[in-house]
Amino acid sequence: MADKGGRDQTDVPVDDLKKERDAFIQQFFRKGAQLTEELLRENERLRDKVSDLESENGKLVAHLASDAAIRDLLRKIDELEREKQELLARHARVQADTTRIDVDYHEIESELANLANLYVAATQLHSARTVRSCIRNLKELLAQFVGAAEFAVYLASDDKSELCAIASEGVSPDQIARVPLTEGPLADAFRSGRLVLGGAADTSKGSFADPAAIVPMHLDGRTVGIIAIFGTLSQKTEFINVDNELFKLLGAQAAPALVNARLFADAGRKVPGVQAFLAAED
Repeated sequence: MADKGGRDQTDVPVDDLKKERDAFIQQFFRKGAQLTEELLRENERLRDKVSDLESENGKLVAHLASDAAIRDLLRKIDELEREKQELLARHARVQADTTRIDVDYHEIESELANLANLYVAATQLHSARTVRSCIRNLKELLAQFVGAAEFAVYLASDDKSELCAIASEGVSPDQIARVPLTEGPLADAFRSGRLVLGGAADTSKGSFADPAAIVPMHLDGRTVGIIAIFGTLSQKTEFINVDNELFKLLGAQAAPALVNARLFADAGRKVPGVQAFLAAED
């Protein structure tokens, strides 16, 4: 659909992906926050109780007047001391539980953030209805979620003799436009069909000769192209688990999303009639 200016609304840049991720996460954490607050309030009550017991002990000691009273009061003191120790032990257990819950909370928060990233990535890839918007979404995912600063997206030529760059960022297009499938890390990754991580310890120091990561793109069991991340942002010095999961998603979903966007555009951006699906073969 086009707007008043004649532009395709699917070409309008998507909202900031992090906002969608944050909204996805917040709903999972309200109960965890409430539980943590209740434990903290219980800790405070225990501290107040311990303080009251210590104050009472001090008053009893100060008012000893006779041997009998001393014996009775000393017994009372011993009882109060035992109660105090029990309360302190309980307080320690609650504090340990609070620490454990806090650790679990942060682990869950991290896992949900990772799932949100993957969910948003898959949604944005397959929401594009033109090749242009699909490539734009792919570039934004690489920049925002992986921290890629220099990268290119390649598809293999029809005769499988070279890789042709269909998109790039942070590099000279002339330098990376075509790569022969004879030798080099890009050709090796394409032939193997497996994810390749560069040899540099710092991913921001990657280069065209030694990319930080090479992600083969698969379609129907075949490798049809690659995503080459030559280097990351200076503050992004290593890949973490969620990056590897995102690489797997891009390897499996990027090529189908590009092909689907191309086919949809070729079909005049019209959904086929129901008969086309009823007559479809496996």
